[in-house]
Formats: sequence, C-alpha cells, structure tokens
Amino acid sequence: MERAFEGIIPPISSFFTPDFKIDKESYKKQIDFLIENGVNGIFFLGTGGEFSQMSAAERKEVAEFVVPYVNKRVKVLIGVGSTNMREAVDLAVHAKECGADGVVAINPYYWKVSREKLLNYFSQIAKNIAPLPLILYNFPGLTGQDLDPEFVKEVVVNNQNVVGIKETIDSIGHITSMINTVCAVKPDFAVFNGFDNHFLTNLMAGGAGMISASGNFAPYYSVATYKYFKEGDIANACKTFATLMKMPDLYALDNPFVNVVKEATKLCALKDISTVVLPPSLPLPEEKKKLLKEKLLNIVLIK
Repeated sequence: MERAFEGIIPPISSFFTPDFKIDKESYKKQIDFLIENGVNGIFFLGTGGEFSQMSAAERKEVAEFVVPYVNKRVKVLIGVGSTNMREAVDLAVHAKECGADGVVAINPYYWKVSREKLLNYFSQIAKNIAPLPLILYNFPGLTGQDLDPEFVKEVVVNNQNVVGIKETIDSIGHITSMINTVCAVKPDFAVFNGFDNHFLTNLMAGGAGMISASGNFAPYYSVATYKYFKEGDIANACKTFATLMKMPDLYALDNPFVNVVKEATKLCALKDISTVVLPPSLPLPEEKKKLLKEKLLNIVLIK
C-alpha cells in the first residue's frame, strides 16, 4: 500500500517583516532547516501559518515563492481552506498551477454548514484540482464543527483525489475510528494526527504520520519517532515519543499560539528568523518568553 503522503509534515510558520510583508529570507532558513532534519514534506498556510489573518493575494504570494524554493526536495502541501468556497477553489487551483504536490482544506469556520453543503464544499475543491490530491483538515476546536468518520468516508467515496485528513482533535478514539472507517473503503487513506501526544498511537493504529507545530522547532523527535517505528524499534520510538508528549503544554502559553511556535523556533534552532505575527495576534510578552524558555529547558530542547 502506497500513500500519497506520509511521515512528518510540519505545518510551517509564516514569516513577516515588521511592516507585515512576506519575509522570504526567514522562510528560506526555516524550509532548509526542516529539509536538513529529514521531514517528509512541508505544509504551508495552515493554522500556524496564519492563513486566517492573510488576504488571498498574500496566500498566493507565499505559494508562488515556496513551491519553487522547495524545488521538489520534499513534498509541498498548500492550505486553501476558507469561509468562502469560491476563494477556497481559487486558491486550490492556484496551488495546482504553482506546482504544489497537494492541497489541504479546512471546513468553513463561521457557519455550521449542513452535511450536504459541506460535502459540496469539499467536492468542489476536489473536482476543480483533480487529479491533484486533497487532504481534509479537521479542527473542531476552532471551526466549531467536527468532520466525523462517516462523513469523511462519504467525501472519499465521491472524490477519488481526497487522499487523507489531518485530525487536530484531542481524541484518539476519533482518530482510530477515522482510520478504521475510511480505510475500509480506501486502504491508502492517510490519517495524520495534529496533537503530538497522539502520534505513536496513531501510527500503531495504522495512521500515516503527523502534522504538528513542534516540527518547526524540534523536528528531530517526530522524525526519529517515525523512523524508529517504521524500523520496528518500538523501544526507541517510545523514548523519543516521551518528549513529544510534553509539547502540547507549550501551546497553552498563548492564544493564538503562533507567537509561541516562532519564539520556540528562535530559541531552539534559528536565532535570526522573524517572530513577527499578524494581528489580532501580538508578540509573545516577555514574561511568557521566560516561561517558554523554562519549559524548553525542562523538556531538554535547549541547554
């Protein structure tokens, strides 16, 4: 069984100059850092990529830059979700034209859309980019609406190029049900967990990998856990996974947590990248920077 996507695909931060222009130099540094650390792909313009604070033109500018810069070194996913289906389709078609390997679409996050309308939303995106792969994105904590396994199965049955889902939900039962329900009709369907502390369980249940913010600043632990698991070395996989289990505590330092991820990246890996965030997010306050540093020291991510 060969999946279109699997392994570690960090949802990369987006980078901006102090006047909120796209910071291409910071993007280059982060992209190169992730690839050098063995990730299997990079997901641009997800939640941590601040897509919801960006205009369609800004999102297109990012896609036009990152696809040729990655240059097929790893697979590229572009986030295209929107409250506006026409915009989501337009962004998806644009990502295809740029040469992305696939797109990721979250469900509309203002209205609670009926099942029929939600099926149409995902189907329109899928049909307009076919055969380019589409990954669904389930984050009910932010959208207010869950993509349940039976619904996802219906989307998959109706759209051959829907190849996976990112499950950002704090329920391993939901994740395993997604695997069991959807893989019954599409064995190569790829289920990615979004929260670090579900990673190893997801893999053991037949999941494909992880799309988690920790990959930005500590890719070693997710890459190593995945490598050990694929090699059948469960003992060492458990050791590196033990560190990953501590990651969600970091994200609770602020809301939105995009500033936390950028500051953690600066502390752990890349000292000279931009930590500018788009409003309504604000820079991480100094007292929270100190807390973040303490937590990273305790996890032994910095010395």
